[in-house]
Amino acid sequence: MKALTFTLIAEPPERLDLSPLTPERLAGLAKPDIAQIRIGLSKRASTVADVFRFAGNDTQDIVFDGGSTRFDRLGEGMTGGKIRVIGDVGAQLGRLMRGGAIVVEGKAGPHAGSGMRGGRIEIASNAGDHLGGPLAGELAGMNGGVLIVRGKAGAFAGDRMRRGMIAVLRGAGDHAGCRMIAGTIVIAGETGDMPGYLMRRGSILLDRKPAKLSPSFVESGAPDSVFTAVLDRHLIAEGILKRPLLGKAQHRFSGDNAVLGLGEIIFPR
Repeated sequence: MKALTFTLIAEPPERLDLSPLTPERLAGLAKPDIAQIRIGLSKRASTVADVFRFAGNDTQDIVFDGGSTRFDRLGEGMTGGKIRVIGDVGAQLGRLMRGGAIVVEGKAGPHAGSGMRGGRIEIASNAGDHLGGPLAGELAGMNGGVLIVRGKAGAFAGDRMRRGMIAVLRGAGDHAGCRMIAGTIVIAGETGDMPGYLMRRGSILLDRKPAKLSPSFVESGAPDSVFTAVLDRHLIAEGILKRPLLGKAQHRFSGDNAVLGLGEIIFPR
């Protein structure tokens, strides 16, 4: 079978809710039914046929040929299959995702991976603020899975993260790992101020000293070398990194003691 491919006709005239266009929601639908799905968020309420030409029949392998920062909620709640976007996407990429894989060959807007519990998201360029973080009023952010940003992430990456792994390869903004509950965040490149602010548990691993560390973190001796070595091998085996993140000599800071936290931030000496 050939991948179900949605080719963008022109820049959308409104923001789009692409959550209906996932493998499980499209399974079994005829092409005329897919064409009439409403995805526009304005009074005009564009349908799939208004925005895309589409061909192919494999709903477990979906391709968006052409992207836009107006593509919101793409891959929301998906449980299997794969989605590839040749271009950019908007807000809430892969929100509440449970399984499967999403690859974006451009940049992503805010709240990518928000509430995800499983699966894998890979973003080739930059991601906006609140990567893996909760929406307003929610108590937990990312709760499982793997989220990879090969560019830079904005502020508050991993906010309220509970499980899973976030890897950012070209630096992150301020407050990475803010209010972190558990999980692992890996950042290569420059990291903004106050990583791990108010974190309770979890691990943040950096390839260099952060610009500004909260004074409520304290140096706490050598890290578990087995954990860092195994993580390095995993990141290389998964194709996330090409070389180890940490050297043999490392700093470990524990905190955030402002909330009696038991988290850790590790970076080379």
